[in-house]
Amino acid sequence: MIRSMTGFAERNFTGPGLRVKIFIKTLNHRFFDWVYKGDSLGQLENQLRAACQKKIVRGRVEVVLEINYLSAESWEFSVNRPLLEKIVAEMKSLSRKVGLPIDLSLEQLLRVPQLVKINQKELSREDKRFILEAFEKTVDDIVSQREREGREIARHLNGHLARIKKSLAEIERIFSRQPDRLKTKLAKKLKDLNHNNLSEERLSEEVAYLMQRFDLAEEINRLKSHLGGFCQLIRPEVNEPVGKNLDFLAQELSREANTLNSKAQDLGIIKRCLKIKNEIESIRQQVQNLE
Repeated sequence: MIRSMTGFAERNFTGPGLRVKIFIKTLNHRFFDWVYKGDSLGQLENQLRAACQKKIVRGRVEVVLEINYLSAESWEFSVNRPLLEKIVAEMKSLSRKVGLPIDLSLEQLLRVPQLVKINQKELSREDKRFILEAFEKTVDDIVSQREREGREIARHLNGHLARIKKSLAEIERIFSRQPDRLKTKLAKKLKDLNHNNLSEERLSEEVAYLMQRFDLAEEINRLKSHLGGFCQLIRPEVNEPVGKNLDFLAQELSREANTLNSKAQDLGIIKRCLKIKNEIESIRQQVQNLE
C-alpha cells in the first residue's frame, strides 16, 4: 500500500512498576534515518530500531521515550561513606584549630557533590519486553497514519494522471489531422526559401526529414508507457515502498513532456503540453513525500 513518509504518534503505557511515554515523528528522507532522543536504554535501543525498520523502510524517524518508575525498588540509593567520614573529620579538625564550633547539619552534607548517588537499576527482562511491545504498538499507529495519508496522496495522483491522459488523447486527435497539412506547409516554406531551386526528389527528402523531426508519435507512446507504469505502482494492492520508482517515472514523464512541447507545431498541442507539464510538476512534488 502506498504510504506517506510524514506522520506522528504519541502513546502512554502503564505496566508493572513503570510508566512509559513514547513520541514518534517521521519526516521525508532518502533512506531510513534513526534519531533517538529519549532515556538511555543501552542495547534495547538497537532492538527498538530493528523493530521500527521492519515496518518503516524509508524516512527520518525521531523517537522520544520517557520512563517513569513507580516503585522505589527500581532505584538504588548509596552514600559515599569514605567521603562523608573525611568531610566530618576535616570539619572537626578545623573547628578545634580555630576554636569555633561548626554547625554542620546532615541536610548540608547531603548537598555535597558526589556524596549521594541515586541510580536507576538496570531494566529487567520483563521491563524490556514491556517497553518493546509498547514501542511496536506506537509504530503501528504511525504506520496506519502514513497509510491514510498515502491513500489521500494516491487519490490526488490519480486525478493528475486522469487529466494528463485526457490532454494526451486530445493531442493525439489534433496530431492525427496534421500530417498532410504539415507536409504541404513545409514543402511551400522550403520552396519559398530556395526560390524553387530544389528538385522534386530533394524536396521530398527534406520534407520527409522535417516531418520526422516534428513527429510526436514516439513521445506520445513513451508518455503512455510511463503513465501505465505509474498507475500500476499506485494500485491499492501494491504492498511495497514505491516512492523512489514513482520519483523516477515522474522525471521521465517530465522529460518526454518537454520534448513533446519542443517539437509541437500546433498552438492547440502546445497549450495541452503546458497543461501536462503543470500536472507532472504537481506529481513530482507529491511523490517526494512517499515511502
